[in-house]
Amino acid sequence: MGAPRPAQRQYLDVPFAEKDQAKALGARWDPAARRWWSPPAAAAALQQWAARPEIPELLPGEDRTFGSGLFTDLVPSSCWFSNVRSCVAAGVEWERLRRMLLARAGRRCEICGRGEDRAVQRWLEAHERWAYDEQAGVQSLRRLIIVCSDCHRSTHYGLASVQGRGEEAFAHLCAVTGMSVAQADAHIEEAFALWRRRNLRAWALDLSILTDAGIAMAPPPDRDQRPALAEQRLGEQRAAEQRGVEYQPREPHPDAARPWVSPPVPRPDRAQAAAESAATEPAAPVAPRRWWQRGR
Repeated sequence: MGAPRPAQRQYLDVPFAEKDQAKALGARWDPAARRWWSPPAAAAALQQWAARPEIPELLPGEDRTFGSGLFTDLVPSSCWFSNVRSCVAAGVEWERLRRMLLARAGRRCEICGRGEDRAVQRWLEAHERWAYDEQAGVQSLRRLIIVCSDCHRSTHYGLASVQGRGEEAFAHLCAVTGMSVAQADAHIEEAFALWRRRNLRAWALDLSILTDAGIAMAPPPDRDQRPALAEQRLGEQRAAEQRGVEYQPREPHPDAARPWVSPPVPRPDRAQAAAESAATEPAAPVAPRRWWQRGR
């Protein structure tokens, strides 16, 4: 008897870090579905990765029209490491959410429309759209989208600069939006001015579109751990780029099924900001490209 047809396969939720272990116990890879599945004979051995219910395509309270297009988007320093990759518990929970986001986006960037291309190291990544309630001091997650690494780099312009790829990020911003150099300069300056204003206070996080969907959350790293973790992740990203593979960050915390709120924190100086901006996806509070050129 041959292998079960795709519709009959018992798919698994196997975290990337555990794929070799699952494979050794009999799991097989479905390249079309991009997912591991269990042959009947290996079902008992692979039970620990039995699939959980799928996450609904529309998260509770999510606004799929919020925050369209490509723009520089800087996260206040009190909420660094609030990107979805750091917030969602490692392992199965992240794989479930990532699979849903990729499927509903048709495995295309929701900004420029391009797909993944390993030959040029263009990956598909999750990105957050945040709303800010200035009166209540709450930063609310309103939407999750899939973006290519090029659009993500332009969105987090400061991080791109820390990585030595600011020129690429600037050029991509202009190419996708149609902005002139002067318009892109003004846009980035406005984004950093808004960041500085928002950074004068500490923001509480509202992640209810995830927690209300039953997605387990992980607490962020302690603030005193962030600079060292940022340096570590920047090194890991560079090593992954040199190998031509997608960066898979290691989680600093075990799974935790509780929401969290960031505590009040003092505003960091620029040296600390530049170090912390090397985290996987938080916005980087460093000066825009042409500010450096003007000596500001």
